[in-house]
Amino acid sequence: MQSMVADWPRRVLMTADTVGGVWMYAVELAHELVRRGVDVHIAAMGGPVKRCQREELPDVTLHEATWRLEWMHDCWADVRRAGEWLMQIESDARPDVVHLNQYAFGALPFCAPTLIVAHSCVLSWWQAVHGCPAPIDWDSYREAVERGLDGADLVVAPTAAMLGALKRHHGFDRGGVVIPNCRRAALYPPASKEPIIFAAGRLWDAAKNLEALESVAPSLRWRVRVAGSTAHPDGGIRRAVNVDLAGELAPHAMAEELGRASIYALPARYEPFGLSALEAGLCGCALVLGDIPSLREVWENAALYVPPDDHHALRGALQRLIADEPLRTDMGHRARMRALHYSPARMGQRYMLAYTRATRARASSRGARADPDVRRLACAS
Repeated sequence: MQSMVADWPRRVLMTADTVGGVWMYAVELAHELVRRGVDVHIAAMGGPVKRCQREELPDVTLHEATWRLEWMHDCWADVRRAGEWLMQIESDARPDVVHLNQYAFGALPFCAPTLIVAHSCVLSWWQAVHGCPAPIDWDSYREAVERGLDGADLVVAPTAAMLGALKRHHGFDRGGVVIPNCRRAALYPPASKEPIIFAAGRLWDAAKNLEALESVAPSLRWRVRVAGSTAHPDGGIRRAVNVDLAGELAPHAMAEELGRASIYALPARYEPFGLSALEAGLCGCALVLGDIPSLREVWENAALYVPPDDHHALRGALQRLIADEPLRTDMGHRARMRALHYSPARMGQRYMLAYTRATRARASSRGARADPDVRRLACAS
């Protein structure tokens, strides 16, 4: 353990995007790394950092840009410029590890060891949502992902299911590390429950399958509330129907909604981990989730599962919980106990070990010493 602690990083450069759950993930990990004495630099892109997002951050150095992300339309010029920006940040900040939450940047010649986290993937998203392989329009994305994965010193995913998706869709077979996500339990305390079914997610993302909840809402005797963005980053609005739309909520407002809700429903077709379900579990909501391998892996027997496209099964599961208070209470308790298992301390420890593994993999594969200053001299020569 003494040797391992000596290898742990003192400074980490982490990328993040401002559009989805990766921001919350980065905030949680940054809090835990800072608590452990790590100097964290966050390079945020994808859109402006909102005030509520900025307020979530611990004491980190924030670098901001609005480069389009690798899954967005007409993005590749921005991805190239973002790569140049990141290389300059690395040169200035001199991190011990570069932690990438996007794939394409794994192909960049960083001097520090690189770790990529596979939060999701367009090809596996497309297969799950459309039931067929992604069209050739996504070949540039496919190639960029595979170059990034090949260039990284270590690849991490939040579930074994997501690692499996990388192998099926990108031929990634070097192995990887599973590190589940987390949320701080203190931010999501249970409250007095009300007859409310709640859901959260980007309404424009067919993977969340919130249209299934909209379809069954009129037949339920409880109110159904949905939080999330209706505006697609590439343009267009997805209007909500048959539900109360809460809009985009800051974390404290989301916690208040989840604290009151008795049931949380996410009949997802695709969800590599599901931070919103984790927040709901911490708040003691009974969970009704899409029956997909990743959500089964995360929640085991702490949720009810429904086939994503079976609206009858979704309606039945929700009506069963509405009618059966002891079952609802038991499932809420199970969800909270399971959610508490995914603690920040556990995630932070695993990432510190992963950073050490990435550092040793770099030294082993490139024949360089693990000292980042020595590597930089080698890079500069």
